[in-house]
Amino acid sequence: MTRGAEGAMGAPVNTFWHADQLLGPAFRQVVSPNNDTLYSTAVVDLGPEPMVLHVPDTHGRYYVMQCVDAWTNNFAYVGRRGTGTEEGVYAFVGPDWEGSLPEGVAMVRAPTDLLAIIGRTAVSGAEDVPAVRALQQQYTLTPLRAWPGPAPDAGERRPGDWPLPAPRPGVRADLLVWEEMRVWMQACPPPAAEREYLDRFAPLGLTDPESPYLDPEPEIAAALTMGRMAAEKAIRAYIRTSLKKMNGWLYTTHLWDYNTRFFEVGTVQEKSWMAEDFMRRAAAARAGLFGNHGYEAAYPWTYEDVAGELLTGKRRYLLHFDRLPPVGAFWSVTMYSSPDYMLVENPIGRYSIGDRTPGVQYHDDGSLDIHIQHDSPGPEKESNWLPAPEGEFRPIMRMYQPDRAVLDGSYLLPPIRRVG
Repeated sequence: MTRGAEGAMGAPVNTFWHADQLLGPAFRQVVSPNNDTLYSTAVVDLGPEPMVLHVPDTHGRYYVMQCVDAWTNNFAYVGRRGTGTEEGVYAFVGPDWEGSLPEGVAMVRAPTDLLAIIGRTAVSGAEDVPAVRALQQQYTLTPLRAWPGPAPDAGERRPGDWPLPAPRPGVRADLLVWEEMRVWMQACPPPAAEREYLDRFAPLGLTDPESPYLDPEPEIAAALTMGRMAAEKAIRAYIRTSLKKMNGWLYTTHLWDYNTRFFEVGTVQEKSWMAEDFMRRAAAARAGLFGNHGYEAAYPWTYEDVAGELLTGKRRYLLHFDRLPPVGAFWSVTMYSSPDYMLVENPIGRYSIGDRTPGVQYHDDGSLDIHIQHDSPGPEKESNWLPAPEGEFRPIMRMYQPDRAVLDGSYLLPPIRRVG
């Protein structure tokens, strides 16, 4: 979690950072950011005491507070699907906390003292931003000792001021990631049930109480360096080849199912949403860090057209919907460059297109054409244009609160067809 949170959380610990506009290409801290919602994010430290989250009545507007532990397990959801849109108060307590809470405050027990809250509130274009900004100001985090009064000033807490030990100075750059993993696992130990798996890495020094990477044995240093390169290659291959593919789309519905032990408010505790798979966890972090469970939002993506050829801005494509995605909230298609998975600069400032995009033109029978290409398709079609980069790209379909037909596979996205 720390790598993604370091750049994305621009506020002191235990304080929300709120995006005041939809994200664009300048935002590069997290891969595959969405362009549908305003983010409200916080790094939360429960070590000193519980923290109380207040959410306002959003009057039916979609929002979600996705709660992620230090191992990126999605362990709770507060929001339209999970808890409704009425006002609510939730106390986040650490794994070992014991005590009582005031009446009307619901307990949410976190698996680790360090966690992130990734909030998303739906925005229907720039004119809707002020209404969402007003809601954001009512998302608050308050220490339990101060509740129900206002949150005290953050004081000396600053971004990155987390209860994590620093890596030992002097570790060379190519081994620093292993040193970070070693010290951070000590601060946030994995579940006891995963200890046997972790012990497999003891010969590489990952479980050592003191750093073995200041002056490592040459064969250990070589194994770690080559192992990291091989792992990155394997993760990239997994992303492209191991997900269910239909009409060229890779279905990620169960990519974030690796939490098998920690289920709090808003989660679905069914075996069909649990998969103890470390490669899946790594792939999710690489291609879509902080993704929701599929029942909250489904994220199919594709690298290729219906003929199996890689998508590129050198060609023109058509995405035709006979039937629009069935969702309880809304849907969109967002354009990302490949392989870095960032939003793409374009002359009309459009980074996604969907059911809330102003001016989109539908056919008389309700079907929809989306034109995907680098250059404009012409003035008469620009309302339905999703601009692509010059090189390779990977669009993502987002379906918020997907219907059962999406989750069970009876609804399939149409293929992307080359038209020029």
